[in-house]
Amino acid sequence: MEPLKLVVILSYFILIVCCVKGQQPADSVRQVPSRGRKLLFFPVVARSVETGWSFGAATASTFRLSKFDTVSRTSNLQGLALYSLKKQLITAINGSIYFPRETYILDHQLSYSYFPDKFWGLGPHAPDSAEEPYNFKQYYIYLHLRRKLAKNLFAGILYEQQNVLHMDYKEGGLFDREKVPGRHGYFVSGLGMSLTLDSRDNAFAPDKGVFAQLYFNHFARYLGSQFTYTNLVVDLRKYLRVYRGQVLAMQFFNFFNFGGAVPVRSLASFGGANSMRGYYSGRYKDKQQIVFQSEYRVPVYGKFGLVIFGGVGDVAHKPMHYDLSTLKYSYGGGVRFALNKSEKLNLRLDYGITSENHHGLYFQLGEAF
Repeated sequence: MEPLKLVVILSYFILIVCCVKGQQPADSVRQVPSRGRKLLFFPVVARSVETGWSFGAATASTFRLSKFDTVSRTSNLQGLALYSLKKQLITAINGSIYFPRETYILDHQLSYSYFPDKFWGLGPHAPDSAEEPYNFKQYYIYLHLRRKLAKNLFAGILYEQQNVLHMDYKEGGLFDREKVPGRHGYFVSGLGMSLTLDSRDNAFAPDKGVFAQLYFNHFARYLGSQFTYTNLVVDLRKYLRVYRGQVLAMQFFNFFNFGGAVPVRSLASFGGANSMRGYYSGRYKDKQQIVFQSEYRVPVYGKFGLVIFGGVGDVAHKPMHYDLSTLKYSYGGGVRFALNKSEKLNLRLDYGITSENHHGLYFQLGEAF
């Protein structure tokens, strides 16, 4: 669901603008609750391999459910409308609501997208020459409610709905030859659970700590889904302080699909602005995906910093049926500019190069992971 990743990245605008307006860092927020509500409106500019340059606007609101709560982080709600030079449209409402003392946390997203995209076929061997364009229209709903079990530990329940109303592709081409599920449009609805351990000192550019999340989501007929299958995701991240503000960040990401046929927009999607940079998001698709990536972040002067990164990974049709001969890698570097140093919210410019000599330039907000 590549457009949705872009929505998550751009939602950082709310935090950046709020910081500019004078909100306190996360640790301070826990001691001195902000007063009242704030409503903001601002322009958005971004760039990725998939969209090229994108332009739009966003509105954002920050608030607290209780003015007497000195523990919870500030809740946020934002709306976004984005149009790219490749004639892609993304509209979304998303945010996070922190209930008193963070006993519960609700993450939510509602979106509509019209997205001209590209498809190379299924599997790790899909050649560049197979590239075919296609368009789709999609409505999407995501709800994730987590409850605190202990310090830094949360259990959650999640619901996901995807409604692909229309797919326009070349008849007799790759979609038909490979009989890709969902190529005529579809509706899926899934219910699942999650377990999250989060000891990071900052959610956007941590210096230390661990983020470990395991979740599954089951799409079933009794929920109205036209396909029956299960997603299982393992996301492990570790952050280490090295020397004078330098940070080593590492991530292991494993995405599984089990059960019956999995529709095209729910398959594992390799590449993008946050994973295996340099690869077009969705350059390789299949039921399974594995990625290991790391990043070394170095402050240089004032608000400027440099980053070098690299990653390896691949897709497969069955769990753990990865072929070392097709293992893919990417590497590159980037520049960081701190829009707000206390919140560690950075504007990033990254350039990625892949093992297949593909290149990608990214202009985004917030770190890749």
